[in-house]
Amino acid sequence: MKKSDLGIGLYLLAAIVFMIISVPSSLLDVLLALNIFTALVVLFNSFFSKEPLDMSSFPTILLLTTIFRISLNISSTKLILKTGNPGKVVETFGQFVGGGDLVIGVIVFIILILVQFMVINKGSERVAEVTARFTLDAMPGKQMAIDADLNTGAINDAQAKERREKLAAESQFFGSMDGAVKYVKGDAAAGLIITFVNIIGGLITGMINQGMSAGDAVDKYIILTIGDGLVSSIPSLMISLSTGILVTKAGKEADLGGVLFTQLFNLPKVLYYAGGTLIFLGVVTPLPWFVFIPFGLLAVILGRRQDQRSQISAIEEEVDVSEAEAEEIRRPENVVSLLQVDPIELEFGYGIIPLADVNQGGDLIDRVVMIRRQIALELGAVVPIIRLRDNIQLNPNQYIIKIKGIQVSEGEILFDHYMAMNPGFVEEEISGIPTFEPSFHLPAIWITESQRERAETLGYTVVDPPSIIATHLTEVVRVHIDELLTRQDVQNLINNIKDSNQTLIDELVPKLLSVGEIQKVLQNLLREGISIRDLLTIFETLADHATVTRDTDVLTEYARQSLKRAISNKFFSPNESTTVITLDPKIEQDIMAAVKQTEQGAYLTLDPEESKHIIKSTEEEVDKLEKMGKSPIIITSPIVRMYYKRLIQDYFKDLVVVSYNEIESNIELQSVGMVSI
Repeated sequence: MKKSDLGIGLYLLAAIVFMIISVPSSLLDVLLALNIFTALVVLFNSFFSKEPLDMSSFPTILLLTTIFRISLNISSTKLILKTGNPGKVVETFGQFVGGGDLVIGVIVFIILILVQFMVINKGSERVAEVTARFTLDAMPGKQMAIDADLNTGAINDAQAKERREKLAAESQFFGSMDGAVKYVKGDAAAGLIITFVNIIGGLITGMINQGMSAGDAVDKYIILTIGDGLVSSIPSLMISLSTGILVTKAGKEADLGGVLFTQLFNLPKVLYYAGGTLIFLGVVTPLPWFVFIPFGLLAVILGRRQDQRSQISAIEEEVDVSEAEAEEIRRPENVVSLLQVDPIELEFGYGIIPLADVNQGGDLIDRVVMIRRQIALELGAVVPIIRLRDNIQLNPNQYIIKIKGIQVSEGEILFDHYMAMNPGFVEEEISGIPTFEPSFHLPAIWITESQRERAETLGYTVVDPPSIIATHLTEVVRVHIDELLTRQDVQNLINNIKDSNQTLIDELVPKLLSVGEIQKVLQNLLREGISIRDLLTIFETLADHATVTRDTDVLTEYARQSLKRAISNKFFSPNESTTVITLDPKIEQDIMAAVKQTEQGAYLTLDPEESKHIIKSTEEEVDKLEKMGKSPIIITSPIVRMYYKRLIQDYFKDLVVVSYNEIESNIELQSVGMVSI
């Protein structure tokens, strides 16, 4: 037989035997000390256990300690009533704990019983009941989570078995605790009844059997009874407290002491406020200053130390993160992560950092968010995440814009200055630093804050540095939005339409066109500044014509014609005549004659000299319109439009080329020139 089994057996046997036989007072002292020791061991084990299952035998411990404590209570009752000498432990508790005063002893005993019975036991009982119910209710979900982890390979069979066993043990433990708490509650009630019976029995025994006066009997037997009650109630209180601690542990693996200290004293400002309040009370109120002020100073000092520790921890954590990042970069297998290219990047020198730092009042990040919103509303395309980062290699006030890792534009601003631009009608000049607006390369001047009001009064257009950067970035994104549109973006757009137009999408993709072909059409539209927000119309048009041709350029022309209302609204004014340039019919015939159709698509085989003359004539006509202050627009026949646009697009980036079929009937046009050779 194991020694542990023998010890538990003797412990249980002694509890039963002591209810039957009388125990000498000296042995009772030893047993009462053992009872207190056991209660202390249980209390500190429950406090320092990492998780409730570390004391899975706690319900059994509750039963054994309760029976043992009741047996000692019975033995001490026999000695009190029979000999009046229950031992030194009971006598000491009755006299020392009660302060040698009968009334104080009775009050202390009653308070202990009330605290144990009404506060600790009642709360522990409720928590154990609720915990048991929720644990049992959560078992199916936890079991399914274990099965899911096993099926996905997150855990193996051994780990799954271990988790299932732990789950079963946990549910059994909390279910047992729900019933075991009743032992503690009954123990407190029994202790109160036994004490009351002892008082009545002691008074009767003292006055009848020993011939003592009522006063002497009260002094002797009530003190002994109170001592007996205290020596039983204090271990019982510790066991009750252990029960409460165990069932109220928040985490499954919680170092309760460390968690409590961290949660109470982790925030320096809390300690500052508490310490300041105590110092205020000690100085202003009649409260004893020598008590409150030292406590307040101690709290402030503790808060200061915690603040310093937090700062040191933050620095150490930052250093650890930097070292970890450097280590990751040094690892050869992680070189692949460096190949990731951001679609759009805005890099700026350190002088522009305040514009992007929210803590310094910068709103550049908010403006970037608004750029994505503006492009989505204007062109119907979702702009990828725009990456903002500082670059110490740039000049302090310089910034560059990259598309897919390649610089496409740059600019420079003067911090704490404003850019003033003459819209063309301001005659009075204002002093400043000459420069060029980075988006459209218009002449401008940098002015100071003090000159801003005067410049606006004179009619200058005045903008601040964040607006300059945001406008420049918007124009760059607008120019390159077609190459930023990926197949995944197109798929997302298709999915959005599919929710309300299932039939259309099922017919179009992938039966008639692939996602890549639809991407080419949308890119063609975006390249010429045509909004693709009306995707339903575009997809309906593609579905109508994709049965005849899958040439994305031709499909683009059909889509443009279906969007003629949007195109007319964008480039023409319905209330006034619009000046345009037309294309000589002979040039149109030459272009169509030079078109060669292949399986890969159509291309021009126009004579280089003729191409040169067409481009030169186009330049002359465009210059005439620009000198008149008009935006150049060239009108062609529908079949020629895309080939003519392809011919001149490398020379005239912003030139608008529209076919007659893309113009609403209510638009009035006035031809002021013709491209001819």
